Amino acid sequence: MLPKNKKENKGGGRNFIYPKQPSGRLYTYRKWVSYVLLLFLFACPFLKLNGEQLVLLNFIERKFVFFGLIFTPQDFYLFALAMLIFIMFIVCFTVVLGRLWCGWACPQTIFMEMVFRRIEYWIEGDANKQKKLAEAAWTKEKIFKKVSKHFIFLVISFAIANTFLAYMISSDVLLKIITEPVSGHISGFVSIWLFTFIFYGVFTYVREVVCTVICPYGRLQGVLLDNQSLVVAYDFTRGEPRGHLQKQDAASKTGDCIDCGLCVQVCPTGIDIREGTQLECVNCTACIDSCNEVMLKINRPKNLIGFFNQDFIKERKPYKIGLKSYGYAAVLFVVMMVFSSLIYKREDIQTTVLRASGTLYQSRGADKTSNLYNAELINKTNKAVKFRFRSQNDGDEIDFIQKADVLPKEGSVHLTFFLIRKNNAIKKYKTDAVFEIIANGKVLSTATTSFFAQPEGIED
Repeated sequence: MLPKNKKENKGGGRNFIYPKQPSGRLYTYRKWVSYVLLLFLFACPFLKLNGEQLVLLNFIERKFVFFGLIFTPQDFYLFALAMLIFIMFIVCFTVVLGRLWCGWACPQTIFMEMVFRRIEYWIEGDANKQKKLAEAAWTKEKIFKKVSKHFIFLVISFAIANTFLAYMISSDVLLKIITEPVSGHISGFVSIWLFTFIFYGVFTYVREVVCTVICPYGRLQGVLLDNQSLVVAYDFTRGEPRGHLQKQDAASKTGDCIDCGLCVQVCPTGIDIREGTQLECVNCTACIDSCNEVMLKINRPKNLIGFFNQDFIKERKPYKIGLKSYGYAAVLFVVMMVFSSLIYKREDIQTTVLRASGTLYQSRGADKTSNLYNAELINKTNKAVKFRFRSQNDGDEIDFIQKADVLPKEGSVHLTFFLIRKNNAIKKYKTDAVFEIIANGKVLSTATTSFFAQPEGIED
């Protein structure tokens, strides 16, 4: 039997879900959380800090910006560590709070339930009216409603596509694509419309299939959840056996569930929460609101459906965070501390100095020895830097073969030079050579390499 909010398709095709419009305290909270997240999502690419947009994920040019910090390919280890932190956070979050992310913060759910579906309710009406309209013949009213809805869906999808590209190619490049002739930005123009139709297809047709089939997170939660994880669940020990309200009397032994089916009708993925925890459940809490309204009307305690763990439902054990959760949290904290320290120590100018391959030391007269080096300087800021390259040892000299004085923004320069050292300062065959990058009287970066020479008094 299909759930009550699904339309039976006799042709064997897609069974579209028509969820009843939810309402209630938790739904109101979700709306405000969604408004804040949507504002943040659309504003991020167009707000700037230190001359850069707040968030940029430009995989094409390998440039990533997070709240004013520019990350280059040389910072890949930081990116990998950040991804590890994100995965560990998802694991820790899921173990404690189940799939709450999906219902309250996932962009797919927010756009589907708080934008597209609300427009559908506004134009076509609640679930029953939507079903009747879908089954009705094509009249002027139906054509007007369908065209209006899909036109608005297309406009919103266009806005989402532009925002998505602003994260990928930067808002400045996006503005050029929009304002300049199409002939100069063919690929950008095609990308905008390609992503527009992708988002339109997702939110118009694919819908909850993204959550129930495509997204791997639903299956991941089955591995991560345990009896102490908080999830949206039906308290079957209190609700069963079910019985219709009109059939109950003082002597009846039925539970609090009156089998009204509202929890199924409001579910955006079409499941029956009373059948237990299911991977299709996105913890949107719509079933909690609808059930609480019924409980208030029949003078029964609220939260027949609520945030419970299995230990509470089965054995009425009070909720407590398990040792596994503390373990995940401890590991996450340690990794975050390591990541924070690496960010703190990260230099805006990265300097790499290597001895020229295939060369040994060179004698410079009777009292000096030199080594040949190649250096690469990478500027991780969005400002050009005028610099001076020197040895930390005041007695050393540098003879440049390839020299530069300005490091371009987000660019690099290469230097080739001889480091010349007095023989009377050489005590060992291999010693350290430390170089500094000086700008505005400050040391911006240092690099250490090796210097080879024959010490005085020791023959080759």
